[in-house]
Amino acid sequence: MPAAETPQIYLITPPEFDLGRFPAELSRVLDVTEVACLRLSLATRDEDRLMRAADALRDVAHRFDVALVIDTHVVLAERLGLDGVHLGDGARSVRTARKTLGHDAIVGAYCGQSRHAGMTAGEHGADYVAFGPVSGALGDGELAPPDLFGWWSEMIELPVVAEGGLDVESVRRLAPMTDFFGIGEEIWTGDDPSAALLALRDAML
Repeated sequence: MPAAETPQIYLITPPEFDLGRFPAELSRVLDVTEVACLRLSLATRDEDRLMRAADALRDVAHRFDVALVIDTHVVLAERLGLDGVHLGDGARSVRTARKTLGHDAIVGAYCGQSRHAGMTAGEHGADYVAFGPVSGALGDGELAPPDLFGWWSEMIELPVVAEGGLDVESVRRLAPMTDFFGIGEEIWTGDDPSAALLALRDAML
């Protein structure tokens, strides 16, 4: 099944943020355009900090009718009643996460550049797979090429997310071949996240 005509926005939090200010900033961003899902992606293992962040962001996300998933932490997703989890290890944890969280939860898997990992994640019960990075000098330098998304959208029904190093050019190129764009630091590192998000959204149209 080909990707939808217009991809949806899958928003990713910055790896670090001020809990006193970020919820208001997030609200401003969610107010300017429709967002399908929000991923809490803090670069910390501190459960107390993660839980406080999840509580604050859940209020914002649900006010805008946006699903909230957490990066990696299946146990916290269950404990806090979040909408699901995003797994960073390809297909390896999908089956366990699905069993823990149940059929109604969102379980997503980041599969790097591996078509095989993506298909396996789908077989194990993932609701979507994410490939990336699509550009830039992220990770080990390997990129998810456009033909991976092209093949996936032609051959596989499972929704696909493009993330990592997005810019207007890459979004425009991949828009016909992906269901979601995972947008995070591309907007949060600038002075006006709302304007940055709108620029990327316009490139999807």
